[in-house]
Amino acid sequence: EFFQSNHEGELVDKISALADAKVDGIVINGAALTHTSVALRDALAGSGLRAVEVHISNIYKREEFRHKSLTAPVCIAVITGLGLEGYFAAVRYLLK
Repeated sequence: EFFQSNHEGELVDKISALADAKVDGIVINGAALTHTSVALRDALAGSGLRAVEVHISNIYKREEFRHKSLTAPVCIAVITGLGLEGYFAAVRYLLK
């Protein structure tokens, strides 16, 4: 299943719904919310879901404020800078 939203509340609600559905894991690209959203972090932490955080670009080659991810500590892995291949790598990792 694919889900995309630019709205923090919709992402939080989706994470909760996926936890209730007991999915095996999720791939998440929180975009700018990665660096700012305590709500997104708390939703992931409280969900019990295995989550892999993906960033298309290498966040460490970008602005300093993008170097800190609030969500990374509650994810099982972080993939950054692989472009779209990062999504495939995340799914492969979750399938192991």
